[in-house]
Amino acid sequence: MSWKHLFGRALAAAPGRLHVAAHSHHLWPDVTREAQLAAWEDGVTLADHKWSKIFGEQVPAVQAGIAAELGLPTPDSLAFAPNTHEFIVRLVSAVRRRPVRVLATDGEFHSFRRQAARWVESGDIKLEAVATDPWESFADRFADRARSGDHDLVFASHVFFKTGRVFERLLDLAHLSRPDGPWLVIDGYHGFMAMPTDLSAVADRVFYTAGGYKYAMAGEGAAFLHVPPGFGPRPVSTGWYAEFEDLTAPADAVGYAPDGRRFLGATFDPSGLYRLAAVFDLYRREGLTTAAVSAHVEALQRQLVAGLSGPLAAAELLNPIDGAPHARFLAFRHPDAPAWKAALDAAHVVTDVRDDVLRVGLGPYHDAGDVDRFLGIARRVLA
Repeated sequence: MSWKHLFGRALAAAPGRLHVAAHSHHLWPDVTREAQLAAWEDGVTLADHKWSKIFGEQVPAVQAGIAAELGLPTPDSLAFAPNTHEFIVRLVSAVRRRPVRVLATDGEFHSFRRQAARWVESGDIKLEAVATDPWESFADRFADRARSGDHDLVFASHVFFKTGRVFERLLDLAHLSRPDGPWLVIDGYHGFMAMPTDLSAVADRVFYTAGGYKYAMAGEGAAFLHVPPGFGPRPVSTGWYAEFEDLTAPADAVGYAPDGRRFLGATFDPSGLYRLAAVFDLYRREGLTTAAVSAHVEALQRQLVAGLSGPLAAAELLNPIDGAPHARFLAFRHPDAPAWKAALDAAHVVTDVRDDVLRVGLGPYHDAGDVDRFLGIARRVLA
């Protein structure tokens, strides 16, 4: 079983390629091409008036899809940006204290890691990063520091991008988050539409950011931030879209929208929203759910792990399948991981590597035959 028929164009574009990097650049379903063309048509047909359609139709459609996926009580808590880095900058700018005291982990993605390192250099933040290893004690160690009261902003991934390990207890820290600090910020990029995620019980006190590039299958330019009410009312880093509909601000003051739009920036390429709206429509039309696709992927992952042999079998699987929520990729740690990726690339198998970790990601466009093909090629080309 697979949903290959929904990805006909992407699969036909490179017939000899075995793309097992669905966690990296997820292949796009066919409906996103029509969505991209629709964005172009609206741009030339409506011209200056296209923004009325974008904010009147596309934004509400995507907000509704995300809110339903995450169990958010209202879709107007969502803001959009070209990438999550913009939201990280705005979040830190919205904290009143300087330097901002930040608690994070040593496993965060580069959007946060690089910017945080530069802020430390400039004196804008003080950063405490909890080591994710040893993993067995990580959740307790992170929770202890989060409860200390020593931080203004607590930032962590739901699923760690390098290891695929799931921070299942992250939402348990939501009770610590308050408008006057600390704020809990969740990087949900490797969890959003990769595993069922319900924020309904904590939506009033946590920030959550993700986007369309990974498992939402919509590509770049459609990052989003869920903004809890009362948190960060006036980000210092702000674009002119954030002032829409603030009817209470004095004429000479910088106004902000009362909902999630207060974290908006300025003019952006809206085509990512068209593509993401098309994916939500596709899910509804096909009766797809995140749970169904996740179950499909987990079955393929189990098949892959059971069939391991040769050098790959000697690697450490950092995120074994144990019945708990699982990432959409398998993370194999081994000193030869970079060489393995190169060998697989030469055999037209797309994986990716992070330091000494080879990541193999499966998705709705894979089936059991693809797993068998991967295992056969790996046995042949890996030394």
